[in-house]
Order: sequence, then structure tokens, then C-alpha cells
Amino acid sequence: MALMLQISQHRALVASLVLSALMLGCKKSDSTGDGGATGGRQFLSMGTAPVGGAFPVVGGAIAEVLNEHKGTVDWKVQAKGTKGSQENIRRLQQAELELALSNAAISYFAARGEAGWDKVYDIRAIATLAPNVALFIARADSGIQSIADLKGKRVITGPAGAGFQMFVEPILAEHGVAWDEITSLNATQSGAVDQLGDGAADAAFLGGAVPTGSITQAASTFDVTYVPFDEAARQKLIEKYAFFHPATIPGGTYKGLDNDFLGLNVGSMHLITAASQSDELIYEVTKSIWENRAEIAGKHPAGKAINEKNVARNTGIEYHPGAIKFYEEVGVLEAAEKPAAEEAPAADAPAEEPAAAE
Repeated sequence: MALMLQISQHRALVASLVLSALMLGCKKSDSTGDGGATGGRQFLSMGTAPVGGAFPVVGGAIAEVLNEHKGTVDWKVQAKGTKGSQENIRRLQQAELELALSNAAISYFAARGEAGWDKVYDIRAIATLAPNVALFIARADSGIQSIADLKGKRVITGPAGAGFQMFVEPILAEHGVAWDEITSLNATQSGAVDQLGDGAADAAFLGGAVPTGSITQAASTFDVTYVPFDEAARQKLIEKYAFFHPATIPGGTYKGLDNDFLGLNVGSMHLITAASQSDELIYEVTKSIWENRAEIAGKHPAGKAINEKNVARNTGIEYHPGAIKFYEEVGVLEAAEKPAAEEAPAADAPAEEPAAAE
């Protein structure tokens, strides 16, 4: 009887030890599997946009460099294709993404719960990237000579669901044109050129990199009018909205553009995150991006925008405290706060193309 009792007690002890080992194993697995436990690997998802625009390529370049140069945090970054800016912002809020690319104009209104957003989204900026220089072009035989002349015209304002209305509507309004005073058409950049060419549209809002391929294509296919901004209205837009910045397109960039065109950066590509992300994580992400910016530029020309005058530029979105801490340490905030001269964007520094600005 005593022997049987000892065997039973021994079996119970073994079972207890096995259970304890299993529980310990689960805890270790959790600390490296979900990215949430201190000291374990953190898996960071970066939202980009559909294939075809600059976002997926730029996001991939940033992710590769972050994975090659980790800070004090053991992270694994994966760039994920999404529908673009609007989906990215919503998924940051829902903690489904840790990082995301977005158009600064779309982020601006999301952070304020305006222009069609259902609520205020608590997002923060990490780095301002390449500019998105856009303008209205029209067929030369359309009679359109100014933005005010767009009243009653068929105007392509970007792909369906891309969110372009968030920066096109303020431009129209400042020139005395209400949104419902134009016939807004949706098309991709290449589709816009086709519609202008066959007379299905009178004008189109196109842009991104300088030179923009679709504008080059249009100018080589038919005679184009580069619809000028009213200078007073342009300056007013820059004053009223932090995401608008001056951008000059040099004369000769496009066929028929003989003189410099005083234009607008209508919303830079930027890297954003949720306000709730830890200061340490965002500090290390910012540090790694900044210290390895040459490698990012080597993978995609948009990386050239990661410089002292641009990376911490104000676009109307608060910067994350972790990013601010790093930028203060390296003196970038002081450089970014100086008034920027009106400069032409680099021809080899692509911005977010409209197809990817959702």
C-alpha cells in the first residue's frame, strides 16, 4: 500500500513538472510571437497601397533597410499592400498596423475628423517624404485658361475612392469654384490622358513626381494648357493648410511649358503611426531611417527626401514624441522650422502617384 502511494505521488510530481514546463514554453513563445511582450521580437506591419504607385516600392525599401539595421528593439518589419492612405489610417487606429504611408493632405483631415472622416483619428507623423506636385492640365482647344474657367467643365479629379477631393476641393474653392460646379470624373493617370485625348474630358488634375509621366504623355499627344494657379489664391492655400507647400516646375520640363510654373505640393507622402505606439519603438525606427537614409535612397529615389529640410517638415500632423526626441538630438527640427525657399522638386525623386493616394 505504501509503495502504491509513493508511485502515485511520483506520477503526480512528474505531471506537475511537465505542466509547468509546457506553461513556461507557452510564455516564451508568446514573448517572441506576437511582438507585444517586452524583450521579444516585435513584428511591425507597414501599410502601403495597391501595386502601381510609389507607396509599395517606397514602403518596401524602408522595410528592407529597417530589417537590415535594427535599433535596440528586435523588430521584423513587413510592408503590406492595402487600398492606400484611407485604409491605412483606419487600420492604425484599430491596431492592425504599426506603421503606414499616407498622403499628408488625407492625414491632415483624418486627424481633425473633417472632409468626410467619421471621427478624429489619433495618428502621428514619423517622417515627411517625397512631394506630390500636381496641377490642372487642359486641352488647348477647351478654352480653359484659368482654374475659374473649370466651372461647368468635365474635370478628372483622380481615381475613384482615392480621396483626392480632400485637396482638390480646397484648391477649387480658393479660386471661386464649388465642387458641384464641375462634373467630376474618375480615372487613373493613364486613363485621364486617354479621356483628354478623345475629348471625353476637358481637364484633369495630374501629378506626383516631376516630371510626371502622364503629363509628359499628354503633352506629346495633343496641345496642352498648363492651367495656372492664381498667385493670391496659391499663397492663401499655403497659409491656410499646412500640407500645401510651394513647388516650382522649371520651364522646359514639359513640351509647351516654356516658363517656370508656380505650383503646389498638394500633400507629401509621409510615414505615420498611431499616437499609442511606444516612444522607444518610434525613436528607434526614426533613428534607423535617418542614419540609413542613403541606403533607402539607393533602393528608391524618394529616399532623397529624407533630409534636414524635409524629413520633419510640418504638414499639419503632430509628430510622435519618439520621433521628436530623435530629431531634437540631431538638430533636424531647427532646420525644418526655417522658411523654405520655393524650390523645384528633384526630377529623380518620385512622389506618391495619384493611383496610390487612396
